[in-house]
Amino acid sequence: MQDTFYVDAQWLLRTHTTAIQTRTLEKSASSLPIKVVCPGKVYRRDDDDATHSHQFTQIEGLVVGENITLADLKGTLQLLAKSMFGEARVIRFRPSYFQFTEPSVEVDVSCHICNGKGCNVCKGSGWIEILGAGMVHPHVLEMAGIDGVKYTGFAFGLGVERVAMLKYGIDDIRHCYINDARFLRLFKRFE
Repeated sequence: MQDTFYVDAQWLLRTHTTAIQTRTLEKSASSLPIKVVCPGKVYRRDDDDATHSHQFTQIEGLVVGENITLADLKGTLQLLAKSMFGEARVIRFRPSYFQFTEPSVEVDVSCHICNGKGCNVCKGSGWIEILGAGMVHPHVLEMAGIDGVKYTGFAFGLGVERVAMLKYGIDDIRHCYINDARFLRLFKRFE
């Protein structure tokens, strides 16, 4: 499902930081609950435009424990979005598909440029996708040595540059990669 960049026939650049979550599940199977954030650089064969780049920094989160529900995931993501973008920003959840979660959702935030009316940044939709998430599939837990009946969990992944766009009103994600010092001076080092 995910095209990537191959270095040669045996090596490729990673498309997700999910491998960190997998190793954490296997390592921590006997010491639950698990709460981890996994950052890293990822690469995808994607057409660069105002909101997409072939390279970006991804942050994935994983929570596994007893009685973790979709409501916990939704509450966590709503708190994250409201904390990052302010109470006025509207978010929505859409059903989606990700290989290791069921159910899976996409989370969109109302466009910071047009306030949901539609513009070139949001491709006329009024929304910008910020992350994908879902409930960890019980088989994934079982493959890591965790009882998939007793324990449940959720996972999410977001692109740091896309979040920065929405938070700081950046109109093109490519500004994050052009190495222009004038762009960097737009930001305060400490907020």
